Formats: sequence, structure tokens, C-alpha cells
Amino acid sequence: MTWNPIIVGVDGSQESVRAAVIGCAVAKAAGTDCQLVHAVPDYWGATWMPEVAGDPAELNEALRGHARTLLVSALEGSVPSRLLRNLDVRVGRAPIVLAHVAAERGAGLVVLGGKHHKGLGRLGSSTLQHMVRTSDVPLLATDGTSGTVERVLVAVDLSYAARPAIEAGERFAKLFDAQLRVMHAVEPVPVIPGFPLDIGDDDCYRSVERLLEMTVWPLVEAPGAEKVVRRGRAAAVIVSEVTQWRADLVIVGSHGKGWVDRLLIGSTSERLLHLLPTLTLVIPVARPSDAGPLPAVAPPPAGTAR
Repeated sequence: MTWNPIIVGVDGSQESVRAAVIGCAVAKAAGTDCQLVHAVPDYWGATWMPEVAGDPAELNEALRGHARTLLVSALEGSVPSRLLRNLDVRVGRAPIVLAHVAAERGAGLVVLGGKHHKGLGRLGSSTLQHMVRTSDVPLLATDGTSGTVERVLVAVDLSYAARPAIEAGERFAKLFDAQLRVMHAVEPVPVIPGFPLDIGDDDCYRSVERLLEMTVWPLVEAPGAEKVVRRGRAAAVIVSEVTQWRADLVIVGSHGKGWVDRLLIGSTSERLLHLLPTLTLVIPVARPSDAGPLPAVAPPPAGTAR
């Protein structure tokens, strides 16, 4: 199985150093290349910047050189020296620079650190949020963990996003010889004032179980993989499962909304990035052209026994 190159965004912070270490470890295990990338803000092109003497190109080159010196100092001893020699420093907004490099290199994974930042650090919360909403390359968000992967949890729904998420889970579990668990969360039936529903939570649970047996569980091919069903709101259930099972890597699919919708209202996968105390891999899934609506969850026929 061939892995495409891995891109790691770095900014000199301790979070990005850990991201670089983890990205290198994944690349080494997968037998692929790892490219460190840093984005220098285009100060001279900003509308708020007063006109300055000198050639903007030369000024940007000086900024790139200064940034490279600082980054090499921060990363030295943590990653192989050849990666520091090939460090790619470009001028521009971090999400755009990372997207361009990923496209040029045909990257299969982008790694970013500092997912719990609250607006601090350009490669923290803001870049991560932007990348999760717009990138078509899988994104691995790191945290203050060692990067050891012994348990992989894949959270799936009943849509076309289940297959790529499961495939990614099996790929990482095989890479690190890790345990694999695939989980689905059955959310409670919504309460709509003035519109009583003829379906209860237990009916919904049984219907989902049948749909999983027909459409999702057959996609799990890894020997020994566990398949579990839980009840509750997706994000809360996933966080609980991570804590109780002590998962090291969580994989979720990001889908179901257009770019504008995701930009405006976000998604469950985005919320998880700020909740999970572990490595989180978000798999972007484009809606297939022939995909129909998500399967309806209907109550079991009257008299059905369990």
C-alpha cells in the first residue's frame, strides 16, 4: 500500500514541534516523504501597511530567511536534519500556503498542531479551523500526546462518508499494529413541540442496528476489528468513548455540507477537534454524484420481536 507525501505546518511553537515529530513518525512508518512548511505573513502586501522604502521582494526574502533561522533553531534535534535543510518557507496566509504545497506535492495528509489554541498562534485554532472546513486533503490534528498509536477509533455515520473513514482507520491500524474499533452513535429522536412523533428512541436504535448490519459493518474488513453502537449526541458519545477506551487516534469523516455551509456553521468534526484530548484525523468526503439521500430511519414493523 503506497502512501502519498505528508505535509506538516510548523510555526516554531511547541505544538508545531510535536506535530513535526508525529508527522515524521507517520511518514517513516509509511515509507513516504515528509515536508515541513511555514507561512510568513505578507506584511508588505497588507492594505494597512504604510508604504516603506525598499523592494518588497527583497523584504519578503529577508523575512523568509529570518523565519527559517528561528524555525531551524526550534526544530533542531527533534526532526531529521534533512527535513530542516528542505524546510519550505513561503509568504502568504498559512491555510493557502499549506493547500498550495499539498497540491504541488500530491500530499495524502496534512499535519497541524495546537488544536486547543484560543486564537493564539497562526497555525493553531484559526488555521486548523480553516483547513478542516475547506481542505480536500485528510487533516491530522495533534495535541500534547506522545503520538504513540495503540488504539484507533473510527466514528461513522450511515452515509457515504463511512467507507473512506473505515478505510483510513484500517490503514492506520495496520501501519501501527494497533487495535481498531468502529463506532456509531445513535442520536435521540428530536423533540419537536406541536409535532408528536410515532417513533421512540428504542425503535430508532433497532432500525439503526439493522441499517448498520446491511450497509456499514460489511465495510469493516480488518481482522479483529470491533464494531460497537452507542446512544447519545455524536460529539459527546465520541468523547466518552475516547476516554473510556483510551483511544490514541480518532478518525471522523467531514461531509454533508457545502463549502459555504461549513464555513458559516461548522460541523461535528470541527467541534471534536477542540474537545478530544488525542490525535484526530478528519477525512474530507465529497458527495458522490450518484449519492442519494441518507437512509431514513424507520421504526420496526409492528410486532417485531427483539
